[in-house]
Amino acid sequence: MQAHLVAQDDAMWFVITDGPLKILKPNTTIDVTEGALQMVEKHRSEWTSEDKKKSNLDNVAKDILYKRLDKNTFSKIQMCCTGKKISEKLIHICEGNEQTKENKFSVAMQKFENLKMKTGETLSEFYEHFSSLVNELAALGKNMATEK
Repeated sequence: MQAHLVAQDDAMWFVITDGPLKILKPNTTIDVTEGALQMVEKHRSEWTSEDKKKSNLDNVAKDILYKRLDKNTFSKIQMCCTGKKISEKLIHICEGNEQTKENKFSVAMQKFENLKMKTGETLSEFYEHFSSLVNELAALGKNMATEK
């Protein structure tokens, strides 16, 4: 998802991680002290077409996220007002709380420890199943040692 959002615009991922971009301008009403330029938000009437494009990135990000969701998941996030809030809610839905993460990890470890080649299963099918479990554990924060 990150690659898709960045491909749309370099700043798109920052909208997801940091929230909507603020359109700023230098504050000319105060003196610059020690080289630190003060910035203030631009009024909409001062926005350039580039400013409007940057301001709209959150809407574009929300649209991309909405289009990737099934109806059930969409209903859980539709009240989120920014791309960042949608992302945070999706992470919470998918990863769950600490108890859920522990349960997912325990189940994945049990599957890994009980992994055996099934009758009639080819080596490549077994390797696919094995790799899937290793990737699942890695996603849960457990990198399996090579010797295991």
